[in-house]
Amino acid sequence: MMKRLFLWAMIALSLWNCTENIDDSSRYVFKDDTAISYMQKHEDSYSEYLNVLKNVKVSSISESTLFQLLSARGNYTCFAPTNEAIQTYLEDLVETGLISSPSWDAFPTERKKDSIQKVIAYNSIIDGADEVFYPTNSFPVENNGELPLANLNDRKLTVRYVANEADSIYVAYDCPLNVKNRDIYVINGVIHQIEKVIAPRDITMASMMTEIIDNNKEGFIVASRVVLACGMEDTLRATEDMVYRELYLRGIVHDFDAKAFGWVFHGGSQHPTAYAPEHRKFGFTLFAETDDFWRAELGKEPKDITPADVQQWVLDNHQYTKGDEFTTGTDYANPKNLLNQWITYHMLPMKIASHRLVFHENERGFSHTLQQITIPVFEYYATMGKRRLIKLYESKESNGVFLNRFPKLNNGRKGDNHELYCEESKTGSYIDNKSDRVLEYEALNGIIYAIDKPLAFTDEVRENLSKERIRFDAESLFPEAMTNDQRKKHSTNPKDQFVHAPNTCIYQYYTGLDMNDETHYIYLNAYNYGWCNNQEDEIKAEGHYEVTITLPPVPRIGTYELRYRVLPNGDRGVVQFYFGDDPNRLTPTDIPVDLTISGTDSRFGYEADTDDMDYNAEIDKRMRNNNRMKGEEGIGYGDGGSSTSRSASANIRYILTRQKLDPDKTYYLRIKSVLDSDRKELYLDHLEWCSKDVYDNPADPEDIW
Repeated sequence: MMKRLFLWAMIALSLWNCTENIDDSSRYVFKDDTAISYMQKHEDSYSEYLNVLKNVKVSSISESTLFQLLSARGNYTCFAPTNEAIQTYLEDLVETGLISSPSWDAFPTERKKDSIQKVIAYNSIIDGADEVFYPTNSFPVENNGELPLANLNDRKLTVRYVANEADSIYVAYDCPLNVKNRDIYVINGVIHQIEKVIAPRDITMASMMTEIIDNNKEGFIVASRVVLACGMEDTLRATEDMVYRELYLRGIVHDFDAKAFGWVFHGGSQHPTAYAPEHRKFGFTLFAETDDFWRAELGKEPKDITPADVQQWVLDNHQYTKGDEFTTGTDYANPKNLLNQWITYHMLPMKIASHRLVFHENERGFSHTLQQITIPVFEYYATMGKRRLIKLYESKESNGVFLNRFPKLNNGRKGDNHELYCEESKTGSYIDNKSDRVLEYEALNGIIYAIDKPLAFTDEVRENLSKERIRFDAESLFPEAMTNDQRKKHSTNPKDQFVHAPNTCIYQYYTGLDMNDETHYIYLNAYNYGWCNNQEDEIKAEGHYEVTITLPPVPRIGTYELRYRVLPNGDRGVVQFYFGDDPNRLTPTDIPVDLTISGTDSRFGYEADTDDMDYNAEIDKRMRNNNRMKGEEGIGYGDGGSSTSRSASANIRYILTRQKLDPDKTYYLRIKSVLDSDRKELYLDHLEWCSKDVYDNPADPEDIW
């Protein structure tokens, strides 16, 4: 809970003299009312809600109420339930057996009544601090999208539109906004009247799957049965790391005062503080074949399909790769079991919201204003279970997000990088993230997405992955960044822009990232900065830093380059890179790299692109001879992305190492400062795997994108 919520001594008469810039085109504008005073004038609709707000404290350590909160200056989005909505909610509690009659007097204890009132109140309010509130014209346009900031219950509200219901908007899946009483602007935010109390269930993925099976709920009966049979139940019950939470509450994990350290976040509005996450939540995403698929494939009803049936289908249809070692017995929880290996390839160790499967930020041609999809965007992740690579992809031509799609792109030097075509065998699995039923399968710690074609790490998928450059944003390597809503959060609030994780000596917050005790780590969200980083964001560190990153797996045995991209400037340091498959015995890749040296340095062989494509190719070859490459044509900057990283001459990619790698081994990259100074920063944006089939292919040279 934001610290400023505790400062209620300042709820003063001066509030009423405040002025706000209100959109005069809104349906309702109440320049002289706060959220509370407006609802007090309409008690026939909101008297029950007002009483709830008077009874609910801002937090367990505050005596101030949410009634006082919504009376104060700020930017609040209030989803105010009507008296009828609250009465219906109480009637629902009678049905569940919690109370005997639909009345506040019917609760058996004050504690239970308090908890229910908190549910109503905390889920109904988003505190935009000094930043923003959300009228409907700022809601996500895509179905099932989320509002950027969480409510006071630390839950992000989804927005759903129903095609055959004109002007309909639902939040939290099934809570409708009143058509007439929405976008009520007041001096401290906006009110939306809702016809149903927002009260999402705190159900885990494991419990949701159990309910699906027990209730024979059509959709993912087979997928749920297979996941639980493979021993995932305990894993999918986990919601939060309470050890970390305790360390945070005790102040052992705390914010980082960069100013006191003597570090200014250059390019980041020179903000003096980076903020430790309040939570370390766990999350999961499952991409699943539907029950209709299994009914058609196996000729049986989903309730009658067993894990053994599915395993036999996987075996018969060769849904694995040549050389895989597996067993086919009934010990499905064994990681060596075929069914276990198959289903865990469907799972990611992070919860990904429907509009965050891929990120549209600053790819060439993309405009935040117009929100038009242009050239392909993609993510590469390591799956759960046996670590294997999976690709998420979307382009203008794909008409949605796909798993393991491999189209032919117009990616020549004079091309536009759009899809030319995609062979049927390479279209991949379409992810249903837009339909009305998606949010039926969202749990507190995860979500299930339907896919339209079976998913597996087959020989064809492995081969296709090995024949393309694999670019991965550094922040994508840490599942906690996505689950805890840090990565590319659409917020300019400093708490969301500057995220500080403790070094490993205190606590390992990010899976796959180890840091020594002299590392001061910052994730800079850089939302709306317009930078030409991949997806705009970057990781920084200062001090005598030493960070070790667990890299994603390569798709198959072969020779690969590992590349590191940097935007050089005088704030950067000099680092030594180490690489290998034993984190305790990593080998230096070369001599230390000076991150201040521009790509135009004469030692690199750089020359700007000309109209002569052959000459440009020769310059690229000359730079590669020095283990250097220009920036990427696919990464733009500025709204519309007309300027690119390749055209920004300072940008450079370093080829760190080139060697034979094995997909069954885990590889690590260590980056260590070699300076005496502890005031020069690490820069980390994205990395690349690139196989010899790509970088040394005379018939089809590697593209510039």
